[in-house]
Amino acid sequence: MNVLVAGSHGQVGQHVTRLLAESDHSVQGMVRVESQAPDIGELGAEPVVADLSGDVSHAVEGIDAIIFAAGSGGEDVWGVDRDGAINLIDEAVSAGVERFVMLSSINADQPENSPEALREYLRAKGEADEYLQQSGLTYTIVRPGPLTNEDGTEQIKTGTDLDRDLIQIPREDVARTLIATLEAESTSDETFELAAGEVSIDEALETPLHT
Repeated sequence: MNVLVAGSHGQVGQHVTRLLAESDHSVQGMVRVESQAPDIGELGAEPVVADLSGDVSHAVEGIDAIIFAAGSGGEDVWGVDRDGAINLIDEAVSAGVERFVMLSSINADQPENSPEALREYLRAKGEADEYLQQSGLTYTIVRPGPLTNEDGTEQIKTGTDLDRDLIQIPREDVARTLIATLEAESTSDETFELAAGEVSIDEALETPLHT
């Protein structure tokens, strides 16, 4: 499978890119500026320079699946987290991409239940998620809790209403989960929350999570 990683230079995106490069998949790492391209090459991927706010049609040529791990870091939530995602979704539809995996966030569907400082970001993510759900693409939307830089354990918990007090998860395990959904048919057209847990990633993704 030829996979495009949007946001490949980000913290989760670098894990995704490296792990894909170590797998049987081919991987192209999308970056916004040319200066980031060498870092993607060092991770083992082919860099593609494209700005989510502009023309990204060249980035999706020949692509089978997209993992969207891009983020604004709170600087431009509507321009990147919503409109940038929508732009790439539209290009994926036009190019006939088969699969689109979205890295979202817990509470993207209920931003009012998060601190005020996060609500605008979560609203933007939620609108992007809704757009993807209605796009006609075969999608998976993954909504992790707060991310940590601890080493991954490859043990997770999934659900549709996880305990908000127990939802931290290492970025590496988020990355492994995003990759695992690519070929897990049970995750097709599903949206689920993600946290650290005690079940292997493959086992956790075996059962459909109807939402």
